[in-house]
Amino acid sequence: WSAGVFLGDSPFALKPIEHWGISADAGAAWPVANPAVTCADVAQSGSPSSFVASPFLFLQGGGIYMFFETKNPVTSQGDIAAAVSKDAGATWQQLGVVLDEEWHLSYPYVFSYNSKVYMMPESSKNGDLRLYRALDFPLKWTLEKVLLEKPLVDSVIINFRGSYWLIGSDLSSYGAKQNGELSIWYSSSPLAPWNPHRHNTIGSMDNGSSFRNGGRPFVYDGDLYRIGKQSGGVSGHSIKVFRVEILTANEYKEIEVPFVFDKPRKGRNAWNGARSHHLDVQWLPSSQLWIGVMDGDRVSSNDSVHRLTIGYMFYGVTLLLVLLLGGLIGAIRCTIPLRWCVPHTEKRDDFFHSKQQFFLKYKLSSLFSSLNKLGSLLGGRINYRTWKGRVYVVLVILVLIFLTCLGTHCIYGGNGAEEPYPIKGRYSQFTLLTMTYDARLWNLKMFVEHYSKCASVREIVVIWNKGRPPVQNELKSAVPVRVRVEDKNTLNNRFNMDEKIKTRAVMELDDDIMMPCDDLERGFKVWREHPDRIVGYYPRLAEGTPLEYRNERYARQQGGYNMVLTGAAFMDHGLAFERYWSKKAEVGRKMVDSFFNCEDVLLNFLFANASSMSTVEYVKPAWAIDMSKFSGVAISRNTQAHYHVRSKCLAKFSEVYGNLTAKRLFSSRGDGWDV
Repeated sequence: WSAGVFLGDSPFALKPIEHWGISADAGAAWPVANPAVTCADVAQSGSPSSFVASPFLFLQGGGIYMFFETKNPVTSQGDIAAAVSKDAGATWQQLGVVLDEEWHLSYPYVFSYNSKVYMMPESSKNGDLRLYRALDFPLKWTLEKVLLEKPLVDSVIINFRGSYWLIGSDLSSYGAKQNGELSIWYSSSPLAPWNPHRHNTIGSMDNGSSFRNGGRPFVYDGDLYRIGKQSGGVSGHSIKVFRVEILTANEYKEIEVPFVFDKPRKGRNAWNGARSHHLDVQWLPSSQLWIGVMDGDRVSSNDSVHRLTIGYMFYGVTLLLVLLLGGLIGAIRCTIPLRWCVPHTEKRDDFFHSKQQFFLKYKLSSLFSSLNKLGSLLGGRINYRTWKGRVYVVLVILVLIFLTCLGTHCIYGGNGAEEPYPIKGRYSQFTLLTMTYDARLWNLKMFVEHYSKCASVREIVVIWNKGRPPVQNELKSAVPVRVRVEDKNTLNNRFNMDEKIKTRAVMELDDDIMMPCDDLERGFKVWREHPDRIVGYYPRLAEGTPLEYRNERYARQQGGYNMVLTGAAFMDHGLAFERYWSKKAEVGRKMVDSFFNCEDVLLNFLFANASSMSTVEYVKPAWAIDMSKFSGVAISRNTQAHYHVRSKCLAKFSEVYGNLTAKRLFSSRGDGWDV
């Protein structure tokens, strides 16, 4: 579980913070992206954490404070932690755990009353509902009083039409339904005695009229709205909003209202791809916007159990195949001890019971005998001493290895998510650019469907050079896809200025290159560390007199590289495209048009010419498939001719722009990403 920040003109029009293009140079985030708070952030502040959930906001003194549940993996219980933002929710500073009891705490509902700040966390494991008062906000709290001797969960207090209302769920009551019922109390003050509603318990999930609280109620345009959790597992899996029509001591009525929220389509690669169960919204005067915080998880509640079950099923099938193979080659014989086959009893009363046992053992003996005969029969038909029999044995062994690997992956391989890498606890996004034309449409479809699910991809821009462009419904994508149709078929289009790009980082990626999302995420992290460089996956070394274009194998033999191909590379599009279309680059662009090649070589020279420092950096992909090998539309199928043209470009570019930067060594990073 993590927490994300959302902004909007109304509580019903919230967009994730990355939608607003807010940047944070300190975290190399252009723009800032969700999640805003993770368990890793809490752990770095000195408090062990395995997840964060149920965030609440409180505005005070020019800061936005976020209080949330954090689970301590050492004690296996929830504590209350806090963070503060001084820039309207763009970045958050962790304050650590602010409330820790001997029992589980969650749902830290924070509010003010008579100029004092109070917190009402869930403490149902202690059997009551407690109210704490801030002694030194937000770090120090003291118990004010026990409000109710009931184990209420997800409780809130609101001041509405002259009275205070406490709304929660008592799951310990007889017949209570998980997530499906509410209880209401009312009072003249949060500190005064509470009176139960006439119709407690209120609502039932059966008729869809009510759901367990999923955040702070809010007032918008004079109406009171309550946030609820839609049923799904222990804590729900999505959010519902209800407008409260009647709230009195004797009656309660609410109706569900539309709550349109753009659900993530990236599956478990999205931080909230599987479920969300909490939302808190506040009016932010400094920005004249509504700010909301929502928690989310990338996997379902039973994901680990499901993976364990599947993994052990694979192990079970593997064991059965081992027994079958052993019987086939005669290494395993099924037998039972002889003494099991002889009926015996010490007492006359045990005769009937002994007879039943003997019958079961007899049936087991018959089964083992049949299995042995089957093994002998198969062994006779498939003689493992012949070449044909050995092929069968090898195939079975390969299947065993495959099933064992699958089982091990399910149990120990994690949840399968390819998560982004933060810098200083902050995430960002980039735009993916690819250049193609009509003859490569089949490549483009695979490209878009695969890369649109990568966590940090904000948008895919297709640079369309020739032929009929695709329509939107031809491309299956989890992110927006924009097709930019060019007037002229030239490789220079790859670096055309584009004011519609919303991110600082772009990744230029040929549509015939397929690699895991994790490789893109690692490359993006490296670029965020050095945004003035070209960070790519295909290193090259140009050296000699005159300069000669060499491949990656040669570069590794020489121990270093001084170029990276921009067919798979990150860059600052404002910086790179401006250099490419400068007056200085005009000669190079004409050569690119002349050879229909070398646009990436030119950009490497332009970066090298602008700095005396290293301007390129390599990241090794876990694997990469060049799909052009399976088609006839690649421009570099004739490798020798392709390298010859590039060597010509090197000679000309070195005359015009000078030398490339000094050779950068492989394995220069501490994380081993460039080995």
